[in-house]
Amino acid sequence: MSFTELVDATNGVVWSIPLVGLCLLAGLYFTIRTRAVQVMGLPDMITQLRTGKKSADGTSSFQSLMMSLANRVGMGNIGGVATAIAFGGAGAVFWMWTVALLGAATSFIECTLGQIYKEQDPDTGEYRGGPAYYFEKAYAHRAKTVSLVYAITFAVVTVFAMSFFLPGVQANGMSSAMNAAWGVPTWVTAIGIVIALSFIVVGGVKRIAAFAALVVPPMAILYMLAALLVFVVNLDQVPRVFGEIFAGAFGAHAVYGAIIGLAIKWGVQRGIYSNEAGQGTGPHHAAAAEVSHPAKQGFVQAFSVYIDTLFVCTATAFIIISTDMYTVFRGETFGDETLYVGAIGTDVEPGPGFVQAGFDSFAPGLGSSFVALALAFFAFTTMVAYYYMAEVNLSYLTRKIRSGVVRRGMIRGLQLLILCSVAYGAVTTAGSAWGLGDIGVGSMAWMNILGILLLQVPALKALRDYREQKKQGIDPQFDPQRLDIRGAQFWERRAAGLDRRGVPDHAVEAGQRRA
Repeated sequence: MSFTELVDATNGVVWSIPLVGLCLLAGLYFTIRTRAVQVMGLPDMITQLRTGKKSADGTSSFQSLMMSLANRVGMGNIGGVATAIAFGGAGAVFWMWTVALLGAATSFIECTLGQIYKEQDPDTGEYRGGPAYYFEKAYAHRAKTVSLVYAITFAVVTVFAMSFFLPGVQANGMSSAMNAAWGVPTWVTAIGIVIALSFIVVGGVKRIAAFAALVVPPMAILYMLAALLVFVVNLDQVPRVFGEIFAGAFGAHAVYGAIIGLAIKWGVQRGIYSNEAGQGTGPHHAAAAEVSHPAKQGFVQAFSVYIDTLFVCTATAFIIISTDMYTVFRGETFGDETLYVGAIGTDVEPGPGFVQAGFDSFAPGLGSSFVALALAFFAFTTMVAYYYMAEVNLSYLTRKIRSGVVRRGMIRGLQLLILCSVAYGAVTTAGSAWGLGDIGVGSMAWMNILGILLLQVPALKALRDYREQKKQGIDPQFDPQRLDIRGAQFWERRAAGLDRRGVPDHAVEAGQRRA
């Protein structure tokens, strides 16, 4: 069995129908349990983004959101949407919307848990958190060994997924788009990515947060404005676009309605790859924020799912479908029998090429360059975010090692691994890169969704406590002991006015009043 066949076989097992159903049903379940927090909490999302403040140890809610969007808005928003349409038809877009709407509730739960069980890094004091932390802490008083083993397993999976499996997808999309637009050899792009990424990742979480807050908003806004321009020019195509999406989603499309199963699978798969709700990535960024109550950052991270899928992914889908620059295949492999060929040749591989062709039909000669530039920024910020999550999980695995030299040495090894991964991804084929990326996403999603279904109670308690304090007209403050939530040592010390060493900390008290 060749390496490509092994990747495809593994991917087929990981992304089986049970995982697709698990993602959708978990989102529906959390929507019911939280009383539609992703809709009812919209005012809280906006308020927290506007008022959240950073501290010496934590980022602001806005910076945390930008770090999360740096991770979410990437190749999945451009190449991922294109491949979903190529192998699932236009109906896949509807299922991307569905998994985003339901997934926002899942994101709230996982990100609130990330805040509840966060820690402070022993070397830098920066906040660290994520699934590995809440898997270990939430029920350590009941099943310590099982919780610890599950947490360690997730951390190991995440380290490899974020440093080896996933970065190659972003690098490949970036190098392919630049090669198509300007003829830049893929190896040249690989060298450029390695140099630029090296400079960012050695600066730690503060440099990553500052970089994300500077780059992500203008690039995302510019991309959506360009898509809006295409929308206005092709305004007469709006009914057809939405007609194809809804008809394809429910198997009513005359041409590719027969692949409704693939529409659901690819819509959910690429939706999760893009917005990452339930995958377990969002809690890492949520934990880094300075807030007075965990639910506050849960609201913010739920909002990021909307930005990613309902705005950016929809913009990409409209560009592709309205300009008819796509092909739909009967099978799941590029080159299989085609069901539909639009105004684009079958030799164009599903991915950024669809979007570049769509823009070119509107502004000949400019589309390829614009998409290549947008993808360069999106993909690069995503690679930076991947490294951050890999570092957080490596820090979790090594936090009990007393030697700071050993811990820092392992961090340097991690940085080397991700640099090798992006260099390889930039020069390999798109199929191999996507296959590895899907394995990484799926493995994390399986473990995280099953985990938070078991650990949901603390997050639901935090949401109820937040709502009760809001009704009383006070700024919510979190005290886990009052809610009978165990294992939240950071918040226990904070409520008592103590720092991470257990001594009185006036800065903590000031932070409680300010957050």
